[in-house]
Amino acid sequence: MEVSTAIDRYLDWRASTRDLADHSLKSYAGDLASLRRYLEAQSQSDLADLSSEVLREWLWAESSAGLSPTTLRRRVSSIRGFTKFLHHHGLTIADYGVVLHQPKAPRRLPRVLSEDNLGELFQSLQALADSGDPIAVRNLAIVELLYSSALRVSELCGLDMGAIDFTERTVKVRGKGDRERMAPVGQPAITAIQHYLDQARGQLQSGHSKQALFLSRQGRRVNTRSVYELIASLLGEHPGSGPRGPHTLRHSAATHLLDHGADLRSVQEMLGHRSLATTELYTHVSVDRLKRAYEQAHPRA
Repeated sequence: MEVSTAIDRYLDWRASTRDLADHSLKSYAGDLASLRRYLEAQSQSDLADLSSEVLREWLWAESSAGLSPTTLRRRVSSIRGFTKFLHHHGLTIADYGVVLHQPKAPRRLPRVLSEDNLGELFQSLQALADSGDPIAVRNLAIVELLYSSALRVSELCGLDMGAIDFTERTVKVRGKGDRERMAPVGQPAITAIQHYLDQARGQLQSGHSKQALFLSRQGRRVNTRSVYELIASLLGEHPGSGPRGPHTLRHSAATHLLDHGADLRSVQEMLGHRSLATTELYTHVSVDRLKRAYEQAHPRA
């Protein structure tokens, strides 16, 4: 069997299991496409040519091309899943990817906005929303909900009408791996969303999308790119390092919850993390902030 045919079969299977988000599936497809191109260049395009040594040589070539440790780690994860699938279905005599080792990922603390920065951000958004412009009203609701419920941008864009329970102040979210969870929604976000539904959504609605909660100017469901561009433009003047996208609001919400005494397991549930170790990253952020505050304020620091 050709490697390209096996890759297509594997990706179809992964898509059918719905255990990967769309962007993760695209990343896996890109990783496997890189392997396919390498094998074709080496005239090794058949599964019979595959071996652990060939995979190691491909990873070495990828590393030599300057790929980051994070990308290489994902490459290894993608190939391990692929070779496990091949062996399980009897397409190879062994699981050749099981011997591959991932490079250590550098620890990168997420970008976090201060509560004062967020206060200024919401004030400016509120001033624009007070003008009555439907996009400005929608933007305030989007940013309030992203921060209030620590949502991923894909989760926000996937929300339908009825996802918000205004009485219980919760939102029903479909997250990674098609897993569903309930997240709390703060009163400022509830107020902003209600105002958007009452005053703005009807002006944006067309025949394109009747179910989507948040609509674009053309009346379609908002997409992740447009929300990313919105948040990036809002955060452009705010201090801090790291990406300036929607995940900044999620990182900030998690960190502020821990700063104010929330327990780690509750934050894990709210964020929809499978592993507590993923959530523990935010404890490092909080400790780092504590150390900076200590050094600035303690007389014998």
